[in-house]
Amino acid sequence: MKIRCLLVDDEPPALTVLRSHIAAVPMLEVTAQCHNAMQAFEILQQQPIDLMFLDIRMPQMLGTDFVRSLRNPPKIIFTTTYREYALDGFELDVVDYLLKPISLERFMRAVQKVCRPENLPLTPVPPHQSTHTTSDRFLYFRVDRKMVKVMVDDIQYIESLKDYVRIVTNGKQIISKQTITSLEEMLPEDYFLRIHRSFIVALDKIDSYSPTHVDIAGKEIPIGRHFKHEVERILSTGGVKIIAG
Repeated sequence: MKIRCLLVDDEPPALTVLRSHIAAVPMLEVTAQCHNAMQAFEILQQQPIDLMFLDIRMPQMLGTDFVRSLRNPPKIIFTTTYREYALDGFELDVVDYLLKPISLERFMRAVQKVCRPENLPLTPVPPHQSTHTTSDRFLYFRVDRKMVKVMVDDIQYIESLKDYVRIVTNGKQIISKQTITSLEEMLPEDYFLRIHRSFIVALDKIDSYSPTHVDIAGKEIPIGRHFKHEVERILSTGGVKIIAG
């Protein structure tokens, strides 16, 4: 029996990260998602929810106040950028308190606390067994006042522009207000590689490489000194990322 999850967050990128992590855990399923506490309350009245991933600072009502308003809340994992509500989480007896950006490893430690009936640990699906490939995955990025859809398989590389990122695809490029580190958490790690503090590249888009740079569609992208060893290790294995553990 699957654990039915409700995702509550007013930031679309955060919802995308959670959906990606949940897709890696066979016994979790996304039943619904919404953007504020009022919408979440309606969903909880209409359908059974086992586990709620809840942001704290949202429009209309804080996530902590929302939990206090519920008579019979489901199990709750807070997801937030802010550390100062950790004590509230303890007092509300939530399952865990995750700080954004949320890595898959930290996500797994949280959901393992939501035990199966037979008390077995949850196991993520290895990348090569995933039912989703990059060809059908996409992300939304805020550009001006719109959310722009980008297919993951079209991304060639990503460049950091301080508080913004430039996403270069096969046919266009967009600039969105987001850090490259937060975006790195959203990308499937077996398809993308951080080669410089300012660059992430798609492994299958690399045409050639040298000790100092990689070439993608005629663009020379530098390899950072601190990333050089890992880049050489991965590219020398044919672009296959070997995850320890």
